[in-house]
Amino acid sequence: MRSQLDGSSSAPLYQQVLDLIKSDIERGTYPIDSQIPTELELSKMYGVGRVTVRRAIEELAGEGYLTKRQGRGTFVTATKMIRKVHQKDDVQSFTQACTANGMHAGARVVSRKTVKADVELAAFFGVDEGADLLLVSRVRTADGVPVLFENNYYPEDGFEFLKDVCLSNCSIFEVVGERTGKYPVASDPCRLEIARAGINEARELKVPVGGPLFFMSVGFLDAEGAHFCYGRQFYVGSRYSFDI
Repeated sequence: MRSQLDGSSSAPLYQQVLDLIKSDIERGTYPIDSQIPTELELSKMYGVGRVTVRRAIEELAGEGYLTKRQGRGTFVTATKMIRKVHQKDDVQSFTQACTANGMHAGARVVSRKTVKADVELAAFFGVDEGADLLLVSRVRTADGVPVLFENNYYPEDGFEFLKDVCLSNCSIFEVVGERTGKYPVASDPCRLEIARAGINEARELKVPVGGPLFFMSVGFLDAEGAHFCYGRQFYVGSRYSFDI
């Protein structure tokens, strides 16, 4: 038995087990993405029943510390990153959000291609449905852990350079700003909802197909009110939270 629980404590046994596992996670005994011991192993370690261990694990999963992977076991998730959702005239980029959380922002380009504007995109950019737009898709990481599948749409006119410039491990807004002098200063519209990971999202974000994601669709304007870009973003729910 690795750790005796306090029988005189007013805290229930599952809470004591929860606190011990959480402490092990926070001090690195169980690193991010590592598998924790099984329910049976934990029940022997702490001298409690499996029902007690199961409740502790379920509570920790609900808090975002653990995630269950079917057929594989229970794994430690990354610490949740918090992003502030501001008023529409105040934009916080992913890179800025990482910095605010003491994390290192990373980016990996998945694809860059010309696509046709659907009804929603055409309405935002003020173009005809079927008009050409540039889609840049990247996976954004925080301390090396994938948390965001970023899909940004730009007008081809004036943004052609995005097809060729390096977009790895950088802020795309900063790249555009350095080239054009334009930065997003407003977000309108902005919609946040719950989605399920499809095959593409699951592959890029390293989550199970059907796993819960946040989906944000957001339009960005520059200082002159011109349409800067439109984003369709998928966030890993267990690794990300929004401060509204």
